Amino acid sequence: MLRPKIPTMPAPTGVTTPPTVIEPTTVVPGTPAPPPPPAPVPVAPSRPVVQLTPGTVLALVGGGTAVVLIVGAVLVSLLLAVAITGMSVAVVAVVLRSLLASETKHR
Repeated sequence: MLRPKIPTMPAPTGVTTPPTVIEPTTVVPGTPAPPPPPAPVPVAPSRPVVQLTPGTVLALVGGGTAVVLIVGAVLVSLLLAVAITGMSVAVVAVVLRSLLASETKHR
């Protein structure tokens, strides 16, 4: 009944030019360039080495735990807000249904 129409690929229109022939060129060797000077070897590392002390490890663990707890609390509060909203909408629907049903019985 309802079938989509698949478009067909249109044929190219206008004047098409034939492919051009590329003539090979000869390579003339020149004088070789002198090799670049070797790069100097760095003695010290460019970035400082990170040293983890027991205090640093404790701070990292505490910070990670705090982030996980905060994100978890936010997600749980969002879930609770959605659940409360759903329950309130359900209660309103039941009340409206009972009001409409009782109104039709009295007439």
